[in-house]
Amino acid sequence: MGFAIAVILSYLIGSISFSYLIAKRLAGIDIRSHGSGNAGATNTLRVLGKGPGIVVLVLDALKGLAAMGIAHWITGGDPVAYAFAGIFAIVGHNWPIFFGFRGGKGIATTLGVALGLSPLAFLIAAVITVIVIAITRYVSLGSLVFVTLLPVLLWFLTDHPIYPLVSLLITVFAYIRHSSNIVNLVQGKERKLGDKSQRTPLQ
Repeated sequence: MGFAIAVILSYLIGSISFSYLIAKRLAGIDIRSHGSGNAGATNTLRVLGKGPGIVVLVLDALKGLAAMGIAHWITGGDPVAYAFAGIFAIVGHNWPIFFGFRGGKGIATTLGVALGLSPLAFLIAAVITVIVIAITRYVSLGSLVFVTLLPVLLWFLTDHPIYPLVSLLITVFAYIRHSSNIVNLVQGKERKLGDKSQRTPLQ
């Protein structure tokens, strides 16, 4: 019973779309109708600027951590519930019940989940990801690098085998949500970080 309550709450927490709410508040727009059409931190950055983009990134990451913390409390520290809470927070972000199941790609929430699973694995993957993005300026490529490294790092750095196994689902979700980005990367059409062509009058 505790497990079911934990994952349901995690999904509902994940379904809070901060990019949508902040874009509505600051610019009166539906973020999903601008830029890439994605309700996430990167599109918020491109459409509204650095400040709102960073705020969305932090809040979306905190959703994952909050969901896992609540699951830990409800289940008395069950590692399976703890890990699956992170998964369901990402599912909620990607397919939010409060916003017509049209959400983001889950990377910011994944950052929070990764931090909750293993701070060291998170740090290593994050540093490599930042380097990749700095060199290529492709956020999507950096995101894919992060979710690819995560299961491998968790396998070597954590004591719970459920963590790397569950993180494989995170990797699958990320690749599915980034399928169009992968095509664009292969074709050389992917937008790079710093492209401000889709900015709203707010900026």
